[in-house]
Amino acid sequence: MIEKRQHKFLTVAPFECAWQKDFKFKEAGRGCVVFEAFARNDVTVVFRENVGSQHYHYKTDSSPHYTVVLGSHRNRRLKIEVDGKAVVDVEGVGLCSSAAFQSYWISIYDGLICIGNGRYPFQNVVFQWLDSNPNCNVQYVGLSSWDKHVGYRNVNVLPLTQNHISLWKQLDSRAYNEEEENEEDYEESMCNDDKWGLANFLESWELSDVLFLAGIDERPVPAHKVILAAAGNFHFAPDEDIIQLQEVGYPILHAFLQYIYTGQIWVSESQLGPLRDISLQFEVMPLVKQCEQIMERFKTNKKLFDSGKNVEICYPNCQSLRPTVFPNGLPLNVSRIKEFYSTGNYSDLEIYVEDYGFVAGTHKIIISLWSVPFLKMFTNGMRESASTNVHLREASPEAMKAMLDYMYSGELNMEDIKDNDTLLLHVLLLADKFGITHLQQECCKILLECLYEDSVCQILQVISSVPSCKVIEEFCKRKFSMQFDYCTTASMDFTSLNEATFRNILQNQDLTVTSEERVLNAILLWSMKAKEYYGWDAVDVFLIHSTPEVLFGQRLDSLNHLLPLVRFPLMPFELLKKLENSNLMMSIPAFANLVKEAIDYANFGVTWTDIEPNPRFHHRRSSYKDLQYICDGDSNGVLYYAGTSYGEHRWVNPMLSKRITITASSPMSRLSDPKVLASRAYQGTSFSGPRYEDGRICSWWMVDVGEDHQLMCNYYTLRQDGSRTFIRHWNLQGSLDGEHWTNLREHNNDQKICKPGQFASWPVIGPQALLPFRFFRVFLTGPTTDPTEPWKFCICFLELYGYFR
Repeated sequence: MIEKRQHKFLTVAPFECAWQKDFKFKEAGRGCVVFEAFARNDVTVVFRENVGSQHYHYKTDSSPHYTVVLGSHRNRRLKIEVDGKAVVDVEGVGLCSSAAFQSYWISIYDGLICIGNGRYPFQNVVFQWLDSNPNCNVQYVGLSSWDKHVGYRNVNVLPLTQNHISLWKQLDSRAYNEEEENEEDYEESMCNDDKWGLANFLESWELSDVLFLAGIDERPVPAHKVILAAAGNFHFAPDEDIIQLQEVGYPILHAFLQYIYTGQIWVSESQLGPLRDISLQFEVMPLVKQCEQIMERFKTNKKLFDSGKNVEICYPNCQSLRPTVFPNGLPLNVSRIKEFYSTGNYSDLEIYVEDYGFVAGTHKIIISLWSVPFLKMFTNGMRESASTNVHLREASPEAMKAMLDYMYSGELNMEDIKDNDTLLLHVLLLADKFGITHLQQECCKILLECLYEDSVCQILQVISSVPSCKVIEEFCKRKFSMQFDYCTTASMDFTSLNEATFRNILQNQDLTVTSEERVLNAILLWSMKAKEYYGWDAVDVFLIHSTPEVLFGQRLDSLNHLLPLVRFPLMPFELLKKLENSNLMMSIPAFANLVKEAIDYANFGVTWTDIEPNPRFHHRRSSYKDLQYICDGDSNGVLYYAGTSYGEHRWVNPMLSKRITITASSPMSRLSDPKVLASRAYQGTSFSGPRYEDGRICSWWMVDVGEDHQLMCNYYTLRQDGSRTFIRHWNLQGSLDGEHWTNLREHNNDQKICKPGQFASWPVIGPQALLPFRFFRVFLTGPTTDPTEPWKFCICFLELYGYFR
């Protein structure tokens, strides 16, 4: 899942700047800030190498920085400044809105500055500029102003990957390769929010099911029952498909329907009365009210129409929302539309799913508003054009219902898809199949927010062949690569990935592993399509009674291509010697060559020119420090390592050097001092007291290893203080944010601690030991042995072990 920070609302006074600790790019010189702003002019965003002050202003800044000003020169221009010098000053780009909050995004990638509108980065790009001498050290984002207050809200700082820009652009770049020119026009219109909407069906014979006969000459004007019924009360009789309006001329009927279909019309004074009358006849009350208001204004100001110009009648909010987000911004009753969908009123289409049956009665006009493939199906002479039934294959009925619900409301039903990744994936695939771009974006957004290790492989298997899902695929691969040990151990789902996807994960620059042996194990397991986990030594035993051709089957060639991605020269020499004497060495020539190369490197070394182009000789960018438990009270743990400034200096208490933060469930006192747990000295009395959380009593000690650090914990040690208050029921927990916790080891009636001052240590086993966390907590789940103070948590030492970065 993509990393982000959110701030609900900020008001920046004139000539000031808002800085927050988490308004910071994860990687210097590369990041994206997405926000909403409310201002008359000068929405100003500053990018610096260091945090500024509240009264910072870019005009007086002498340090390196970029400044982007949206709506400069009284909301007429876009400006970009580098170190206080204007490099871009263009007219009419990225302007502000003082009527409502407007969404923007600004990205920086090695000097390439991109600016756009909307909530989704790298869509609706309005301007790009490349710095020929880029500042790749800018990291902090400041939200500033000029001479007027600026309101900011929903500020998100997002990381960028190497291919991030091109991937986001692909989200809207779908095309259906049909030969008919009119089909391409449909697609071009639908991809442009300003050109596509219900207005495209105004007085269109396509999909119409009712006909007005206007005036004495009975001019035919087509329309759609479900749209009309959602706007007013047309009293359609059963099987009625003609409405005769001899007393209404075509110009009046046209303006009436245009208001319903677009929310906006221009009319003359003479048309106001007849327009109000037809609106009253069919109870389109918003138009009735607006006509009457304008007529009243005309009575008090006769000069209103003296210029001969028409007056605009606009449904509230119709211009502030994109037309494609049906039915928002139109004079349509959303509750009625949903009611017609649920009851089947005015339905002209029934949707069936193979092996399931009837799903819903729908309306071709509404389905076509969202989907080019459905529109083609209904208008291009296919059998569905004349039929009232559509039969779909290989579709989930639940996903189909969710997609239809979205089409009728413009919103996803979160109760249905929450915590249901399978349903969400099926909805995403249907949205891709039928070209429903906005639904794709919503599904992608939710998937990115909810992405976790156990769902990565399932998602990759489904979307790797879907071009429009490249964004999700990229993030899943990155998530997999950063949690490689867990994803290749907790489940064998990864063995179902195709070779290209698995290779991309292995080559990902963010690949994070505890040892190259785990990379070798994963490649062997994938090549065997293994159903359970085992290491290379087990595979070596299998080869005693088998051959590589039998063991690896069709993936033997893939194995030979993937083995060079293992960095054998980084393996311990003892392990290389074991591999040298293995059956793998004798049976697989590619394996033998790589092991021999690594042993030669260990024995004789190679020249720098040999190493430089070969990644096998380079340590991975994301690697862990191996801090393994040896004995109780040793100097190999994380807290001790942090106390040495991560191996740079002599040890001092890491709480004092602020490398580690320890907190207790009760307020700090002389006898509840967190510094004691990180010290190397025995303390006779040290405890955390009870507190109430979520309505229940608990006690805990918590360790924060630091904002830029994580630990895969596989062992931990506690030491009892001088009391006889022994713990019996507790959990060791891990968390990334300090709020949502994962149990790493559960203890129920554990009687290991039974003496004052005693050390006790426990391993953390299973997949949980391969998950990296920032926060760790020892959490009492039951009373201690002291009946008088059963929730008094008495320990005077705590140490964590594992793989640290």
